[in-house]
Amino acid sequence: VQLVESGGGLVQAGGSLRLSCAASGRTFSSYAVNWFRQAPGKEREFVGVIDRSGGRSYYAGSVKGRFTISRDSAKNTVYLQMNSLKPEDTGIYYCAAGPWGQTIASSIRYWGQGTQVTISS
Repeated sequence: VQLVESGGGLVQAGGSLRLSCAASGRTFSSYAVNWFRQAPGKEREFVGVIDRSGGRSYYAGSVKGRFTISRDSAKNTVYLQMNSLKPEDTGIYYCAAGPWGQTIASSIRYWGQGTQVTISS
């Protein structure tokens, strides 16, 4: 499975961005897809996950109610809609594919290269 993120950029606090994670590989549909982020000097942090059907999702407390993950199986793409952005949301955002329930970064096999998100105050 190969993953490619896009959609990052610079926005003001309170704004919105939608990130995309485009996948190739026949087995992508069998994996849950996680989003992680990493701020400078900090550990990679779990943001949220969606299951392989798109019917279940789970979010970190810091983004719950502001971020939404969705999945378009026909396009082999997962989206991260980010609203009400805050400066502390700044970081490199990664998508990662693996079995449902694995939210520890080191336990997930397939990763994208990341996309930079910068929120100005």
